Amino acid sequence: MSDAATRIRLRPTMLSDLDYVQSVETDQHNLPFITPWERTQHEGAVRFPDFRHFIIEAGADYERAGFVILQGCRNPHKSVELKRIVLQPKGQGLGRACVRLLKQMAFRDLHAHRFWLDVKSLNTRALALYASEGFVEEGRLRESVRIHNDGADGYDTLVVMSMLDREYQARVALGLENGG
Repeated sequence: MSDAATRIRLRPTMLSDLDYVQSVETDQHNLPFITPWERTQHEGAVRFPDFRHFIIEAGADYERAGFVILQGCRNPHKSVELKRIVLQPKGQGLGRACVRLLKQMAFRDLHAHRFWLDVKSLNTRALALYASEGFVEEGRLRESVRIHNDGADGYDTLVVMSMLDREYQARVALGLENGG
């Protein structure tokens, strides 16, 4: 893993960061895997207490490297969703380091019982990462999202994955949540 991944942190997104957030979200390398939000949706996520909206900072100078959104932070069922994670530099191990930070936040800080996400089935890199980080596939929402990719118009399937608090604690006990 690169040195950049060992230096990663999350800081709360400010309204002044939203131009950056939208530029990363609509970048051609990210667009096939996400459905971009309107600016007002990001503004709401920054302000509303049920959300946590963060800028990912990485590397020696903690440069901006993407953003992440958690939803359900005040969910009475203690079910926290990893709503979105978007990284700008790819292939540097930042995704794994960030997912580990988010799991720690969900289970230790937010006292989640369940930490879950959905990911497009076309996003094979993310699917492999989440599986290797202990997320379990719960099911598939077949052809539930419309996609426009390279002029093709069609549908993709969302894969729902989760981790329970006891599964996370078992990974911690086995030393699987340390480092990157």
